[in-house]
Amino acid sequence: MNIENTVKLAVAVLILSDLSVANTDDGELSPLTVVGGKDRALDLVGSAAYLDTEDIRNHSNTNINRILAKVPGVYVREENGYGNFPNISIRGVDGGRSAKLTIMEDGVLMAPAAYSAPSAYYSPSAGRMSGLEVLKGSSQIKYGPHTTGGVINYLSTEIPEEQAFYAKVTYGSDNTLFGHSYYGDTVQTSHGLVGYLLEMHYHRSDGFRSVQGRDALDTGFERIEPMVKMFWEPDSAMKQRFELKFGSSDFDAKESYLGLTEADASSGSHDLYSAAQFDNMDAFHYRTYLKYTVEPTDDLKIEATAYYNRYNRNWYKLNKIDGGSLDTALLDPAKVMALRGMTFGSVANVKANSRDYYSYGLQLAGQYDFDAGAVHHSVVSGVRYHTDRVRRFQWSDDYVSDGAGDFSFSTPHGVPGDDGNRRQQTDALALFIEDAIKIGKTTIRPGVRYEHLDVEYDEWAKSTDPVPFAKTSGSGSYGIWAGGVGFTHALCDTDTIYGGVYRGVSVPGPRSHLKSNVEEETTLSYELGWRHNRDGFSIDLAGFYTDFSDLIARESIGGGTGEDRNAGDVEVLGIELLASYDAAYDCPSFSLPMYVSATWTQSEFKTAIASGGEDGIWDGAVAGNELPYVPEWKLAAGVGLATDQWGVNLDASFTSSQYGTGNNFSAPVTSSRQGKLDSFVLVDLSGYYQINDNWTVIAGINNLFDEVYISSRVPHGPRNARGRHLYTGFEVKF
Repeated sequence: MNIENTVKLAVAVLILSDLSVANTDDGELSPLTVVGGKDRALDLVGSAAYLDTEDIRNHSNTNINRILAKVPGVYVREENGYGNFPNISIRGVDGGRSAKLTIMEDGVLMAPAAYSAPSAYYSPSAGRMSGLEVLKGSSQIKYGPHTTGGVINYLSTEIPEEQAFYAKVTYGSDNTLFGHSYYGDTVQTSHGLVGYLLEMHYHRSDGFRSVQGRDALDTGFERIEPMVKMFWEPDSAMKQRFELKFGSSDFDAKESYLGLTEADASSGSHDLYSAAQFDNMDAFHYRTYLKYTVEPTDDLKIEATAYYNRYNRNWYKLNKIDGGSLDTALLDPAKVMALRGMTFGSVANVKANSRDYYSYGLQLAGQYDFDAGAVHHSVVSGVRYHTDRVRRFQWSDDYVSDGAGDFSFSTPHGVPGDDGNRRQQTDALALFIEDAIKIGKTTIRPGVRYEHLDVEYDEWAKSTDPVPFAKTSGSGSYGIWAGGVGFTHALCDTDTIYGGVYRGVSVPGPRSHLKSNVEEETTLSYELGWRHNRDGFSIDLAGFYTDFSDLIARESIGGGTGEDRNAGDVEVLGIELLASYDAAYDCPSFSLPMYVSATWTQSEFKTAIASGGEDGIWDGAVAGNELPYVPEWKLAAGVGLATDQWGVNLDASFTSSQYGTGNNFSAPVTSSRQGKLDSFVLVDLSGYYQINDNWTVIAGINNLFDEVYISSRVPHGPRNARGRHLYTGFEVKF
């Protein structure tokens, strides 16, 4: 599609109206949201979850994996114990680096390059959020480009309606320090209503792992995230609002891809072998948007958002030992000795995975409500023009073992760009339209989404290749579409049934599409559910079935060296349940909330997958095998007791056994990624005591019973999750 046609198409959509604005029940202006609140989640035609500030702060959760534990249909894979690198799967979709999900913050795409490189190593920090929204079902038409799994929208701290100061500080095991504070106010001026927020988020730890023979080296991280948010609502007859946000993240982590041998992992070790002592990620991200929301009439709402995000990082990490793969090295005793630094002259190759990303765009949104006789329509339509790019400029350095457990640098330095020099870019125009048709107690919501993608890549050969530094390029364009129909029907005041049929899509990177002919992954999903809500008791029960076609096997996720490829067909079906009840519903002096969450999932490869890359997690799958990292059962339950002055919460979760690779080997054969991960149970205890109206003391224990379990076999070999973690601190509000 050329520029002229693109502009014509965008203008045509603008005439119709624009991208969805969530409006509150009282008609006030609100930022773009996905679910919009716990009450609004009950009206959606698909399964959804809304976690508010209390869900996050009352349990002192900063780890997104812990926060999502109670959400049915969502699986997580812990990698470093703090949630810095989440791997989230919704309803069986590939969870590696959360690449098959649409990740947003305040309604804006937040993956560094959601189209060109969706499996990047950035995720918004859950500890600074005021809420979290999750869409799993047929309500996803307004969002993309990855909807074969679902949508997660992080909600940043809201600007307070009146002057407010908030601070929370905790200190715990492994010198872990967490701090979150903000100050803001909303004031009436002669030019209208003005609000502002100044926020700071800080999180650091020495880490729970130790480098063998290098006790002085920590394996922790440090994250600093300031944010400024402002809005202005002019004193005019027409409701309108301007909102500006700017935030940044400075992140440094001593994190490694390297895992352990089977014996060391089984012993509960948290060691890192000496060859990984140089591993470190250094990353910086900043994000900004400008939103304009207007209500020309009571029936029409329009929002325009311009946004820009920039992310650069360099993960300097162990890549090979004596020229060989780390996955196979962990199965070879001689190579393990080399990893420990006990073999004189062994060479540890450390690669600088240096990447630079940017994304920017403009999204326009509109909602128009009208009646046609006895039928009420709420039409939502929109357009988004988005550009993102990733540039890799990598090099490698060698370190030589002294045979006594240490490594030293071996000259010369690697040449930047000589171990990977590539650029990928996508320009995407997305359009959608959806109509909520309400007839009596029934709402039917059909909708369709179309995206046109212009993709390109450049790649330069290495100096050691037959034609050094030779450049290859490619460009092209294609279109994708998603859509479906969902419904809700109120059986009575307390009971509703819902369901839908939906076509989802996940796009490949430009180079994979142009060079390897990788097509978009598609799904055809069905769901049917029932909701009940009465007198402090609520239940949401849903069944789903998803048929995946042209599954994109992302070999790069977790360190594979092969190309992304279409890997056949998969079927996933399951049942989800979330039930909650306050046993003290009628008692004004205290509350006794409790919940039960359950997910049963059955996944199955319908076609065999041949080898497509070195030690890829999909290789060797045959028809009938289970998907890697999709356990059959995920259960969670919790109970709390809260009075006017103090409260305590006990939460437990269970995850059944799962396979590390598609061949479903119970133990490693050719790669340390292979093998089964045993089931595990985690129990968390948290509590607070309110000293007065301003000061509250908080404390808690994560992994109360110090459960030892292998959390992942990727990137390179098994690794044990973090053990028992204690913390205490305070919360202050003025």
